[in-house]
Amino acid sequence: MRYDLIFAGGGLASSLTAYRLAQLRPELKLAIAEKGEAAGGNHTWCFHGTDVTPGQLSWLDPFITTRWMEGQDVRFPQRARTLSTPYFSATSDRLAEVMAASPVTLLTDAEAVAISPGKVTLADQSTLEGTVLDGRGAQASEHINVAFQKFLGLEVRFKEPHGLTRPIIMDATVPQTDGYRFVYVLPFSEDTALLEDTYYADGAQFSREELRDGLSRYAAKQGWEIAEVIREEEGVLPIVLEGDIDAYYESFRGEPAPVGLRAALFHPVTGYSLPEAAGLADKIAQQTDFSPENLARVVEAHAKERWHAHRFSRLLNRMLFRAADPALRYVVLQRFYGLPQGLIERFYAGQTTLGDKARILAGKPPVPISRAIRALAPASPRKDVRA
Repeated sequence: MRYDLIFAGGGLASSLTAYRLAQLRPELKLAIAEKGEAAGGNHTWCFHGTDVTPGQLSWLDPFITTRWMEGQDVRFPQRARTLSTPYFSATSDRLAEVMAASPVTLLTDAEAVAISPGKVTLADQSTLEGTVLDGRGAQASEHINVAFQKFLGLEVRFKEPHGLTRPIIMDATVPQTDGYRFVYVLPFSEDTALLEDTYYADGAQFSREELRDGLSRYAAKQGWEIAEVIREEEGVLPIVLEGDIDAYYESFRGEPAPVGLRAALFHPVTGYSLPEAAGLADKIAQQTDFSPENLARVVEAHAKERWHAHRFSRLLNRMLFRAADPALRYVVLQRFYGLPQGLIERFYAGQTTLGDKARILAGKPPVPISRAIRALAPASPRKDVRA
């Protein structure tokens, strides 16, 4: 079967890019080959209202399931704060519904077992021909050093209303184990919420049972009695410390252009990928040449631009993981959330100014000074020094 563009993998970035192309270039014949039963997997994606442009927020609207226009809360042992920044969530169920109703051909239970810039071979040995984009998830690389954000989430129904009107995007008042730990709470209705136990850790392993127990204890401490677990999700996201983005993209030379996490398009500190996926979707949809060669150039140039924009974020990651004792990593974020709201918004949007950087680094660091100085310089791969 012949298509103009084929997406290997039906995750967030593939779906948003295909959707945006269908909006702006309806003459294109588009296909997604997804190995699962539906696009999107089992995920909840969130973003701050200031992470995307007004235009992006408009076309993303069908994917958004919950809008917290009154802001968001953070909690630390020595700081609690409400920010007025709107917060949004999208779910994989909604993404699957939107994509199923779109003009994009969605092939499910169709794992791509071999791909090239111009062809996808599926598990049943059938083939799809056309320009291929690779959205099959993050790829480990010797050219990028990472730590990990690992989490387990339970969407639950409580016996009584929980009383929340805003999400708690970080509650670090919980015991600090296995690195920086916080609970993330998204109130979906008056008696339902997503509770996630999250760790910024040096290793990717975790015990599902321990994290479930931790969430049960957290709910009980808040006075919430869980009546039903609606669903469970889990994940391990890369937290980038440093890397050589040129060498990383050189490793893709001759292969289909990557999208999403595979393209190294995610926020280095939070792991948030939806804003970056929306940005790449707009960039690709603006093209007139959809050849493999041109899209490879476009994706690489865009990813490198975003990599450079997030250089300071990677420095803060090194401060978090290499300068702070694991049990005291929360102090770095606690101090950060005492800074002006505009600075925090620009940081998450990858728009940190020189003044913002000076403000973040000013004063006594929340970690030992000698360690802080050592953390400023990237370890190998060294290219990040010039990124």
